Amino acid sequence: MPSSTRSFSRAFLSRPAPAEWALYGALAVLAAVGAWGPQVAADPHQHAFADQRTLWGIAHAVDVLTNLPFALMGLLGVRRLVQWVRSGKAGGCGEGVAQAGGTGRTTTAVMAAIFFSGLLLTAGASALYHAVPHDITLLWDRMGMLVAFTGLLGLAVDGRMGARPAWVLACVLPLAGALSLRAWGMAGQVLPWGLLQGGGMLLVAALAMVPARSSRPPLSLVAVIGWYALAKLLELGDHAVFGWTGGWVSGHSLKHVAAALAAWPVIAALAPHRAALPGAYWAQCVRAVPWRRPAAAATGLRRGTIAASADEGAQPGAAAQRV
Repeated sequence: MPSSTRSFSRAFLSRPAPAEWALYGALAVLAAVGAWGPQVAADPHQHAFADQRTLWGIAHAVDVLTNLPFALMGLLGVRRLVQWVRSGKAGGCGEGVAQAGGTGRTTTAVMAAIFFSGLLLTAGASALYHAVPHDITLLWDRMGMLVAFTGLLGLAVDGRMGARPAWVLACVLPLAGALSLRAWGMAGQVLPWGLLQGGGMLLVAALAMVPARSSRPPLSLVAVIGWYALAKLLELGDHAVFGWTGGWVSGHSLKHVAAALAAWPVIAALAPHRAALPGAYWAQCVRAVPWRRPAAAATGLRRGTIAASADEGAQPGAAAQRV
């Protein structure tokens, strides 16, 4: 039996661990509450954002333009993911850099691709929604968010629990999200969508307390939660922030920026040229910029430095003889 087939069998046909069964049980409970829970109506003023200014002919311009960070993070993420795939290493910010197995590496790449694709979709859909605030455009906005949310939760579960539950979640979430958006669009029931968002972030918070698997990029879930929490606070304080800043910027506009920055921990974790470095998370990730040259950063060599090859390292003095 080929090694790839044996790896697949071990990853997907093995007996689920108790934590995996707990995840499936939590999903079942959330689904039951969403299906038979009480009716929760949408806020009748959900489209009444604080910043109503028209600039350069763009209605609600600041809320529209602050979706650009989603597009920027999506593009940077795609670039970083390509570098990570080409590198052949599961490097990232922090310690525990290890060579990923085939199944785990594929899962990480797919989940990251879904996440970054969701960011790009969210950039366009959210800009459209804020340009024309309406229930229909809000539906498209949330569909983009659903794609990004699926990728992020898939990465979190894969990094802490393994490939199989990540794939299960990646299959279940789009279906659950579609049903929740259908319930909102047809019956005005927002409880299922709220459970999907809230339950998903509670899952990320729980996984943040579990050590990352050594064969996965060391994604800091604490950083993701921090940016997400800041974004929700800014969203709730939309009008208050607009008043505090003298009408310069609203909480919802800043919420877009904070939510987009929640993608940076993912981008930083996929840095293919990162070696294990001591120090705090932020000190490491500040240096993990997507446009650095992987080869130079990985070897620590500057231009003009001569490095001995692997065979020279095995034969002391070979490099000296060639000079």
